[in-house]
Amino acid sequence: MEKTDGGFLISQIKQLQARAFEKMLRDSGVDAFNGAQGRILYVLWERGRLTISDIGRLTSLAKTTLTGMLDRMEASGLVVRTPDPKNRRQIHIELTEQARGYREAYDRLSREMGERFYQGFSDGEIEGFEHQLRRILRNLESD
Repeated sequence: MEKTDGGFLISQIKQLQARAFEKMLRDSGVDAFNGAQGRILYVLWERGRLTISDIGRLTSLAKTTLTGMLDRMEASGLVVRTPDPKNRRQIHIELTEQARGYREAYDRLSREMGERFYQGFSDGEIEGFEHQLRRILRNLESD
C-alpha cells in the first residue's frame, strides 16, 4: 500500500470534534473549562486524586502542556495541588467541589457528542471501529 489517509483523517476528525464539543460546552453554559481541560477533568472524575505524570499518561498530554493547563485550572478553581505527605517531591491533583459540579453536564454533552459521532453506525460497527483505534493507539504508545 503506497498512500494512506488514516492519519490525515484522524487529524481532521480531531479538529472538528474539538470545535464541535467546545461549541456544545459554550452553548450549554459550561464555559468554566475548554475541551482539553475537560479531558483532564474526566480522568480525575473517573480515577480521583492523581499525580501529574498519571494525568499525562491517561490524557496523552505532554508534561509541559499539562503543567500550563493545570496552572490555569487551579487559578479558575477547578483543581488543587496537594503535596504527598510521604514524598514531598510528589504533587497530587485533586478536583474541587466546583469541578465536581460540572460532571453531570459534561457527561450529558459527551453522550450527545457520541451520538453525533456515531450517527448511522450499528453497535457492531462502533465496537469494531473502537477496537481498530485501540490497536492504533497501542502501536503509537509502543515507541
